[in-house]
Amino acid sequence: MFKFQLEKVSNKARAATITTSHGKIKTPVFMPVGTVGTVKAMSPEELEKCHTQIILGNTYHLYMRPGYELIQQAGGLHKFIAWKHPILTDSGGFQVMSLAGLRKITNEGVKFQSHLDGSTHFFTPESVIAIQEALGADIIMSFDECPPFPSTREYVEKSLQRTLKWAERGKAAFHNYKNQALFGIVQGGIYEDLREKAAKTLMEMDFPGYAIGGLAVGEDKADMFRITNFLNDILPADKPRYLMGVGTPSDLLLNIANGVDMFDCVMPTRNARKGSIFTRQGKMIIKAARYKDDFQPIDKQCGCYTCKHFSRAYIRHLITMNEILGMRLTTIHSLYFYNELMEMARQAIMEDRYEEFLAEMLPVLDRVI
Repeated sequence: MFKFQLEKVSNKARAATITTSHGKIKTPVFMPVGTVGTVKAMSPEELEKCHTQIILGNTYHLYMRPGYELIQQAGGLHKFIAWKHPILTDSGGFQVMSLAGLRKITNEGVKFQSHLDGSTHFFTPESVIAIQEALGADIIMSFDECPPFPSTREYVEKSLQRTLKWAERGKAAFHNYKNQALFGIVQGGIYEDLREKAAKTLMEMDFPGYAIGGLAVGEDKADMFRITNFLNDILPADKPRYLMGVGTPSDLLLNIANGVDMFDCVMPTRNARKGSIFTRQGKMIIKAARYKDDFQPIDKQCGCYTCKHFSRAYIRHLITMNEILGMRLTTIHSLYFYNELMEMARQAIMEDRYEEFLAEMLPVLDRVI
């Protein structure tokens, strides 16, 4: 069921259609993060109204609670959370690796203690694939080690060797080709030669898509853009490229210019719940005193439910009072904005004017209004 059709390239920026068992995805695409089976503060219906095409679930957290066996018993993650569109699950590797004092990495896998109750668990490339097959996501990830930043070149190289072996083992253990697509994850830190080695080794394994991991973990943004631009010339043109854990609106647009198709990040939802809202005019800190008696919508150009019905003053009041509705309204707007930004980027690519679009948008997206 999984297909990738490249439709247009504008310089390096790409527009494509990904076909999955639960529908088609128009790229470039942003995937809201639904860590434990829900995008915080949002219902599935609201996600649809925000034009969300695909959401991400976290394998580690779903494994810990409520457990993949229960989700499988419910008929899979789609049925369990009442989401009828595509889902991507990550490998859990980043979360396991972040448990620095609670885990031990070996070539066989990772032994770790739960962040909830201290119980001991063991992830292997094979078990991570089995968990994701049980969850039933449309796109699943190979188990990888995400080395911390900064790390020595020696450590990154050793880590990469392990990740590539794990990718090979995971692919051998994967069986559900009819309904799922397994992506390989390109690691290698900020070292171009290691990234090239990772990409070419994974390409020999012939994955249907490739994720770029280990970026946006503390390195300079210039290094992130250098690596994505470098990999654009190596990764196959006929398969999707997914940059994991990125980021701000400008990060997305600059990485689209470097040939990336798919993104995920907690930023728009997490920031929104705290009152930091992305708009076409820049980033709005809604708690600021200047919005106390501002009865305009967050963004006059926005068509979301929040901007159609509520003022900055009211939303500021809700956020200041820590009201749940305020968090819901800011999240609705931010996700609508992110998805609209991807639609605008796609249109610019289809019209072969992406560089002009980028030059128009970048000066305003990161400023604080």
